[in-house]
Amino acid sequence: MTMVLEMSGDHLPQLPLHYTEAEPHNDIPVHDPAYTIREEPLGTAKQIRIILIGAGASGLNMVRTLRLNLTNYELAVYEKNDEVGGTWYENRYPGVRCDVPSHNYQFSWRPNPPWTNFFSPADEIQEYLCRICDEECMRDVIKTSHRVLSARWTEAKGIWRLNVQDLKTGEEFEDYANFLLDASGILNNWAWPDIPNLQDFQGTLVHTANWPKDFDHTDKTVAVIGNGSSGVQLVPEIQPVVTRMYHLLRTPTWVLPPRVPTMIAMGNAKDILGKIDMDEKENFSDKTKAHFQQDPDFYRSFVKGIEREVNGSFPIVLTDGKAQAFARAKVAEYMTAMLGGDETLCKKLIPDFPLGCRRMTPAPRYLQSVVQPNVDVVTEGIKRIVPEGIELVSGQVLKVDAIICATGFDVSFCPRFPLKGRNGNLQDIWREETPKAYMSCAVPGLPNYFTFMGPNGPIGHGGVFTLTEHIARYVTGVIKKCQTEGIKAIAPSQAVVDDYFEHIQSFMPRTAWASSCRSWFKRGKETGPVVALHPGSRIHFFHMLERFRGEDWEYVYDNARQNRFEYLGNGFSTKELDPSIDSTWYLDMTGEAMP
Repeated sequence: MTMVLEMSGDHLPQLPLHYTEAEPHNDIPVHDPAYTIREEPLGTAKQIRIILIGAGASGLNMVRTLRLNLTNYELAVYEKNDEVGGTWYENRYPGVRCDVPSHNYQFSWRPNPPWTNFFSPADEIQEYLCRICDEECMRDVIKTSHRVLSARWTEAKGIWRLNVQDLKTGEEFEDYANFLLDASGILNNWAWPDIPNLQDFQGTLVHTANWPKDFDHTDKTVAVIGNGSSGVQLVPEIQPVVTRMYHLLRTPTWVLPPRVPTMIAMGNAKDILGKIDMDEKENFSDKTKAHFQQDPDFYRSFVKGIEREVNGSFPIVLTDGKAQAFARAKVAEYMTAMLGGDETLCKKLIPDFPLGCRRMTPAPRYLQSVVQPNVDVVTEGIKRIVPEGIELVSGQVLKVDAIICATGFDVSFCPRFPLKGRNGNLQDIWREETPKAYMSCAVPGLPNYFTFMGPNGPIGHGGVFTLTEHIARYVTGVIKKCQTEGIKAIAPSQAVVDDYFEHIQSFMPRTAWASSCRSWFKRGKETGPVVALHPGSRIHFFHMLERFRGEDWEYVYDNARQNRFEYLGNGFSTKELDPSIDSTWYLDMTGEAMP
């Protein structure tokens, strides 16, 4: 039944005295004749150019992610080295290997069953990356031996202008990009230690991250400065063949028991590890490698089991938790045993700060090496370098043939080249202020700029390969949004990043990372903001990146009039016009829960 409401003239609503038929209601928008429909279907991607800096693990994965998800784009990759691989190409010191289990230090999309060891050596990881580059036909977009010298944002055109140098010819040239992606990495910009008169030394001066191919340390008296990840790997490799070693360290570090026996003892991965054959050096047997290759289900269960173990370590760094207290006691007990109960060495090498304040590193044979008669552990400060060796604060001179600096990298997070955005050069800003980023991958005032493992990224949370896959998908999603929705420039707002930073700094005191110890997590300082790590677990980071929070970003549109719905176009969708797309995809959606 249809009801018709009749109203007499006496009951008609009273119109304002100024009302005329020519005037619209105030709440009804007026069509602007200057606005015209974009005669393209919804989903049309505009042409863009992308420049990617770095062809290590993050860079190679980014190339693949872009290829799988974007259309109508150009890509150029600039890599400063003469080969891809990043840190695994550069680091060649004796004993260098990954401290994350091999089968969890690989791309999820490219499993590698035949890893030789539970912890992969550098040359094997480098070979894996080069093989992927070749098999995925990536070299056509990668220019090796090319270094980006500077980049500046041009607001009017919405592009980055770059100066690039061909390191083989010395030629410099300009390039441009709509989007600039920085995958140059955090742990491959090595730096000499800040020690007076370092270059006065007349013997051989070596940095672990720039190891000379022809350097022979056999039968020499050497000094190894540093006990971070590089130092604890190097010392046991060269100790048996040097005449004498002075191992100089400024801060003690927690040295973890062997990982495989620990995992078995803790029971978390006991079942799967019980089916794996390894020798005393944790090399996989031929039988196990064959099993991995021939039984995909078994291999998958092994990878996932170890991944759960890696992901489950976060509670240890929570300083007030039971996991921290238990683990710290067990590690101290292990270190004491490996040092033979030597009180002097225990005092020098076992920290009094929480476990995890410095990066926790597996170090097979390190503690056994430092108790050998040809090793002196020196904790006295270095006054300066003299031609014949190292002068300590006491005035004692350690005469050596070679000084090996296992002193790490520049972890200031300052860009390696002038990076000029809306607010000036980010190098200058981050030298003066604590580096702040949005979810580690974007920076206020730097439109269309994304970075991998930037400030407060999860660099210490487990395998980088899987981390970079999540970041790449997130960044690619933002680029696609801009490409298909008429957005010329996008950047996180300063207010949002300030809020995010406030959360980080409020959370970090819960963790060992914020404790008082000298660590690259705090840019090499004993105290201060934790800049290098994510405020949460590894899974927490993955979960955080699942959804794009559009409200956190500032937009500039291609059309100056900025009708944000111009991208809706002519009423059709690319999903119905592109024959390669299933136009009835929605019938396959069975109402499953959203992630």
